[in-house]
Amino acid sequence: MKKIILGLLLIIAFGGYTFMQKSQKDNAQVAKLTDNSLTVPKNETPTPTTNPAPKQAPVTAPKPTPTTIPKTPSTPVAATGKFKDGTYTGNTIDVYYGNLQVQAVIYGGKLTNVNILQSPNDRDNSIRIAQRSLPILTQEAIAAQSAQVDSVSGATMDSNGFIQSLQSALDQAATS
Repeated sequence: MKKIILGLLLIIAFGGYTFMQKSQKDNAQVAKLTDNSLTVPKNETPTPTTNPAPKQAPVTAPKPTPTTIPKTPSTPVAATGKFKDGTYTGNTIDVYYGNLQVQAVIYGGKLTNVNILQSPNDRDNSIRIAQRSLPILTQEAIAAQSAQVDSVSGATMDSNGFIQSLQSALDQAATS
């Protein structure tokens, strides 16, 4: 029985090795014609092309007509991306196992950083969740220039607290 199993394993291993060798050879041949250029492997000569592709005139898109979009009260203030420069501290939010509070740093009218002033520190698990989720939320908020970010899976309470605290800071930046 052991000999049969060892034999099967040997066959599988050799078959995998042969397959990988063939795949590498195929990949080398495919790589020859990438990006409309000819890559010549060692010991081969390039085949000249007699009919180069015809040049096409560049396509120009029509210029867009400027339009004015009226501001509606339902548009979040943070979505405009225009804030008054400064550092704004958000509200402290109770996120069950501790408080969460952030500070928004605005420079050049844009959200450039979010400092975490308080985060849950009551239990080891709460600390781990905050350490994992808050940097993600910070990056998302800076990219979005808004507090309107998706919650981090497994950190719903921290995510909601972050969003609420950041939104209160951005509200101050917009009205100051």
